[in-house]
Amino acid sequence: MAASTAAASPVGATPAPADAGIPDVRIDRVTKRFGDVVAVDALDLSVARGAFYSFLGPSGCGKTTTLRMIAGFEQPTSGEIYLAGEPVAGVPPYHRNVNTVFQHYALFPHMDVARNVGYGLRQKHASKADETRRVGEALELVRLGGYERRRTWELSGGQQQRVALARALVNHPTVLLLDEPLGALDLKLRKEMQLELKALQREVGITFVYVTHDQEEALTMSDVIVVMQHGRVQQQGGPAELYERPVNRFVANFIGVSNSVEGKLIEHDTATGRGVVASDRGLRLTGVITDPNASPTTGQQVIVAVRPERLRVEPVGNTGADASASDAGWTRVEGRIHQGTYLGEQTEFRITTEIAGELIARRQNASGGGASGIGPGDAVVVRWEDSANLILIA
Repeated sequence: MAASTAAASPVGATPAPADAGIPDVRIDRVTKRFGDVVAVDALDLSVARGAFYSFLGPSGCGKTTTLRMIAGFEQPTSGEIYLAGEPVAGVPPYHRNVNTVFQHYALFPHMDVARNVGYGLRQKHASKADETRRVGEALELVRLGGYERRRTWELSGGQQQRVALARALVNHPTVLLLDEPLGALDLKLRKEMQLELKALQREVGITFVYVTHDQEEALTMSDVIVVMQHGRVQQQGGPAELYERPVNRFVANFIGVSNSVEGKLIEHDTATGRGVVASDRGLRLTGVITDPNASPTTGQQVIVAVRPERLRVEPVGNTGADASASDAGWTRVEGRIHQGTYLGEQTEFRITTEIAGELIARRQNASGGGASGIGPGDAVVVRWEDSANLILIA
């Protein structure tokens, strides 16, 4: 655990920055190699002060390696990392004003809660009175006031995680790094802790950099999500931006579920960013090109992505569905449901169509019986608005 050099201040208060415009973390053309393997590839990234950033991606994408380089546990092969505007090349972890919370909390079983939380303060030779005060503040912040004399092995997994958070926060770090800290918790507790972590970050105002492979976790907590693959950033932005405007197929499929229809771009309006795609099976789709930096050409092979919740499914012959589907601005295809899965608040249908391949649609369950009126084997009409079509160039 890295030590802090910040002056004493209340745990819930953010130290006054010298320049609020300087990002807390700046990664400048950083590459990290392990032998012939490039784990991080010429990465450029700035983490704004006081924000909650999440690095999201599959195993091996470089997210944990990036976190470890910020912490100082790994050194870049090339490039530079800055913390609060200062380069930290060669600075050991215990001299960087960051703290790290790991999935396995690394608590000391021979120490009680108070001594675990105050460990970093004792390493800096804080006075006993200062340690007692700051440990008490940190435990109150994570809702463990009164637990000072408990042994860590007497605590639940969620309580142990709070102790690890308190130990990190007590040193007033500029940046708190979190490496999949909720991974060992059961699903219900993990969801509760996601909300608690976000509320805690808002309260203390400290920059959080969080590593996860769980898309829902990132969407729930983050101000900014950085989606990584093969050591590179595929896209970064707010949760809604990444979900509603993914710039490529990888992001569209990693952030949620998407239906994909392949085809050729036959029209492109550079002023509006809208395009028309002729699918490989003869379907004509109008949508928006999501990558603002793309320079597509007519005839280029592209993918049209549509989120399952944007699809409406009705039985064939439903007058209302047929009438609405004939309106301009809608796509309409017929198919047959081959699988229905009850998901609690939703039912998911997998539908075989001739001109759009397999489509996944999700329908809200209005009553305890699930989505009524349709099921496996039924012939259905699937329709969606043109505004749901996301044209992905890569």
